[in-house]
Amino acid sequence: MHPNTLALWELRIGELRVYYDVEEEPEPVVYVNAVGVKERNIVRIAGEIYDL
Repeated sequence: MHPNTLALWELRIGELRVYYDVEEEPEPVVYVNAVGVKERNIVRIAGEIYDL
């Protein structure tokens, strides 16, 4: 597996992909960087295509 350039974490929900980062200090916070749709070997985010 290669590193993800969009975020440290990826949540997979069916075809949806949510890319996010987590900060624990000083308070726990989740930053959602992008939400996309997976189509075969690509993810489409806001009309742009990202290769996997």
